[in-house]
Amino acid sequence: MDVRFAAALEAIVGRRHALTTPQEIRAYAYDGGVDRSLPLAVVLPGSTEEVAAVVRACCERDMRFVPRGAGTGLSGGAIAAGDAIVISTARLCRILEIDAPNRIALVEPGVVNADVSAAAHPHGLRYVPDPSSMAACTIGGNIAENSGGLHCLAYGVTSAHVLGIRIVTPDGDIEWLGGKTVDTPGYDLAGVFIGSEGTLGIATQAVLALSPIPETVQTLLGIFDSTDAATAAVSAIIGRGIVPGALEMMDALATSAVEADVGAGLPTDAAALLLIDIEGLRDGLEGTVDAVASICRERGAREVRIAQDGPQRDLLWKGRKSAFGAMGRISPDYYVQDGVIPRSQLPAMLRDVAAAGTKHGLRIANVFHAGDGNLHPLILFDKQKEGEFDRALAAGADILQACVARGGSISGEHGIGLEKRDCMPLQFTPEDLSFMDRLKSAFNPDDRCNPGKIFPTGRRCGESARTAKSGTLDERTAALAGEPF
Repeated sequence: MDVRFAAALEAIVGRRHALTTPQEIRAYAYDGGVDRSLPLAVVLPGSTEEVAAVVRACCERDMRFVPRGAGTGLSGGAIAAGDAIVISTARLCRILEIDAPNRIALVEPGVVNADVSAAAHPHGLRYVPDPSSMAACTIGGNIAENSGGLHCLAYGVTSAHVLGIRIVTPDGDIEWLGGKTVDTPGYDLAGVFIGSEGTLGIATQAVLALSPIPETVQTLLGIFDSTDAATAAVSAIIGRGIVPGALEMMDALATSAVEADVGAGLPTDAAALLLIDIEGLRDGLEGTVDAVASICRERGAREVRIAQDGPQRDLLWKGRKSAFGAMGRISPDYYVQDGVIPRSQLPAMLRDVAAAGTKHGLRIANVFHAGDGNLHPLILFDKQKEGEFDRALAAGADILQACVARGGSISGEHGIGLEKRDCMPLQFTPEDLSFMDRLKSAFNPDDRCNPGKIFPTGRRCGESARTAKSGTLDERTAALAGEPF
């Protein structure tokens, strides 16, 4: 990096918060996905004004930059592909206000998701969006990806719970999109920004809508001897007009890993499990719980268990939230997708997933948001074995193609980023993509802010950077930890 530019960054954020050596920036070459690339540098501003100053310094030198939160993303969205610096929001981690009467919180983007609900809990409130990584992921990243979570079926994803966002634009201006009221005049620019994956600017504050904690919650575990029966129960529950707070599914391979990891008492001989939360007022809740249990039995559940107390309920959900990490017990590596399909297509789609695994000679575990059809197939592979990574990518591409063919989408909450950008033509026409690009250019005309994300590069969907010998991998990272991808 240019010495004068490095000095300029240090003058803004201080030497301690301007990282330039390979040892300092190494950890920023990764996120939770499979892409890898070292940034030129990493800066950690401590305020909105410092973020704006760093962005203006980048503009003056025609330097590209990538916003980054906790790095838990699963699509390469926070990786600085090519010659770019990372602007980390890790130091912007304050909860500035909990306004209980108006049920809002004002937070900085580096605040951990779970910490918002912890701060709101004494007021009888919570922040509903709850990704499985909620103990580590941050609000800024949730906004960038429009993250969902276990309870998005009943309450909606991040966009339904963000009223306003303070941003630094790609040219260094500071603006508010939305505010503290439910609606503001003019275009819904906050809605445009949420889910834009850091390509329209950098969030530095957010106004979050808080919700009352339910008076009571009951958790059911439906145990099935076939995935078809379990998925049929999902559609039947919603078809009866019952919308659970959460409705999740795990197959046998996922359950075996989770049980070995957490010891939640899950039956490892079952083909599929449904984990269901019923929330609401105490009066009448038992009737809904009984109705859901009856539907499960009607659709072939061999057993329906109801958590007897809070600790048992928490243990069941700990198992679900630990599912991705538990894969380490059965495979050295995994590649996760998050396509979405209509609920009615779940039985056929799970057969498509199994077929992709068979075709490419890989095991695939399924653990997902069954209630809204948001799949999370975990494609298991070993990066040390020649060709397995490329086969995993190819299996993922087959799954996404099947999702689109069945009336779905290539992403529900993980985003497009680097990973799925060349799959975008599966779902969108050239005219669609051109329209999106024009919108991005209104904010980010020079493609300086998070470049190379979302939009196709011309490579084939599922083609790895190693196979293409171009794309996501910077040549400077070829020897990074000796990794082959």
